[in-house]
Amino acid sequence: MDSTQWIIFILVVQLIHFLGTWKLYLKAGRKPWEAAIPVYNAIVLMQIIRRPKWWVILLFIPIINLLMFPVIWVETIRSFGRNSLAETWLVILTLGFYIYYVNYALDVKYIEDRSLHPRSGLGEWVSSIVFAIVAATLVHTYFMQPYVIPTGSLERTLRIGDLLFVSKFHYGARTPMTTVAAPMVHDTLPLLGIRSYLKKPQLPYFRLPGFEQIEKNDIVVFSWPADTVRVFFKKEKGVKKPIDKKSNYVKRCVGVPGDSVEVRDGYVFVNGERLVLSDRAKVQYDYNIYAQKGVSSRLLASLGIDEFIRKYIATTLNQAQADALTGYAQGYNRNSKGEIEIYTKSSGIPINVLRQARLSLTEEKSRQREATLTDEMVQKLRNHSDIDSVVKIIEPRGQRGYNIFPQDSRYSWNNDNMGPIYIPGEGDQVPLNLETLPLYKKIIKDYEGKKISISGNQIRIDGQLAKTYTFEQDYFWMMGDNRDHSEDSRTWGYVPANHIVGKPVFIWMSFDNFNDGLANWRPRWDRIFTTVGGDGEPRSYFKHFLILLAAYFVFDFFWKRRKKAKK
Repeated sequence: MDSTQWIIFILVVQLIHFLGTWKLYLKAGRKPWEAAIPVYNAIVLMQIIRRPKWWVILLFIPIINLLMFPVIWVETIRSFGRNSLAETWLVILTLGFYIYYVNYALDVKYIEDRSLHPRSGLGEWVSSIVFAIVAATLVHTYFMQPYVIPTGSLERTLRIGDLLFVSKFHYGARTPMTTVAAPMVHDTLPLLGIRSYLKKPQLPYFRLPGFEQIEKNDIVVFSWPADTVRVFFKKEKGVKKPIDKKSNYVKRCVGVPGDSVEVRDGYVFVNGERLVLSDRAKVQYDYNIYAQKGVSSRLLASLGIDEFIRKYIATTLNQAQADALTGYAQGYNRNSKGEIEIYTKSSGIPINVLRQARLSLTEEKSRQREATLTDEMVQKLRNHSDIDSVVKIIEPRGQRGYNIFPQDSRYSWNNDNMGPIYIPGEGDQVPLNLETLPLYKKIIKDYEGKKISISGNQIRIDGQLAKTYTFEQDYFWMMGDNRDHSEDSRTWGYVPANHIVGKPVFIWMSFDNFNDGLANWRPRWDRIFTTVGGDGEPRSYFKHFLILLAAYFVFDFFWKRRKKAKK
């Protein structure tokens, strides 16, 4: 909806309010015209229902207002003696239009000194729940949002199973664009598995002031620009989502507006210089590890390496045994000798599973193993006497990779070698021709809503001949630290400013084996209550928290005893 449509919509809402309440305003000792003046009518209504005037602010905050409107409807009819449970449900289920019936059909009297306290324990419980949801939604939407790391694109900087708090106020909270949505959930209603929002009406993009700008090296949570999935890991027709209902991704910002970004042999260069990462960044790449005596899985595990594949050999395998390996085996293959090769993650197959299945396996100790390693791991392996060499796996320059931005034959780029590519900012102007158009086509068409047409060598935008293009907002380049296992800007390009969600600031809980079921979760005590940013190794403040919590309970215990003794 544009500004004109919103003005018309607001005026219609005000007209509906006036027609449904003017007689009630009159019975409450106010003037009928007071029900027709936008904002002022809400202030007067708060006085009529004897609620604080600051509630008016909540009525204009998207999502929060959806929770407040039913409260206001109920409070309005109760101010005129309509207190029954049936009428409470009627006013809610009719979206407030039951007030019309009260206004025109019933001879009601204004109760000036009505009690604001719930008449029953149930009513008090419901009232507390409603305002708890309002407060939690306000915090979740505008201040701090919980987030879990579900994939390994930032391993080992942020681990799968890290539970984070994401600050909305660092970069400025993005106000909701989707006006009708369930509170405290994202795009899907839990259990029901259906959409949690209505696509219309939509508010224009607006961001509250923040106290810092996105800088290179910042870890950022954003709405995934390419998101068309209804449910992850399920193949079905794509859906078009509002910006603020797209799936949330977390990556590292490596390019800000005005930068020229290039990837050379997997390393990021910004404006011609190699990007210097923060000391907490643990970038990983895929390597081939060679050893004449074979590369041992036990050796890799002892060095903290856990991203590699194990291969077991079985001479025979029946269906019952194969079923027992469900959840552990990632693939099977029959080799030239007729043996069955079983591939698993680095965690392998538990001994008790093998015993129960009466299965005898031999793990192959290959002379060459592929693993995902940090620089520290590479150095440890190269220093180990059992290892002959460790070689980084690189896609050569000029070899076109699979599904690499800008997905155009003019650009033979891959994950390890691409660019240089310019990161545009608001007001920046770039030359536009058939060579440069693939780089900016998605921005122009999808993010800034322009219509592009091509005739021969001529490019037209919204019907006008265009040799340059001026951008309407800032853009960023985001990449995962797990460079060979991250779908990021190298695949889908720029991240627009209106897709930015916030900045991860705190890990409040962390679990190993997070994707293997609740029974397999193991707390990572050294990561609990640690900050995401900062210098040096992360420091856990969990012990400090426990000490403070214990001190609070001790203080509370003795304080209550002292108060009780005074009585």
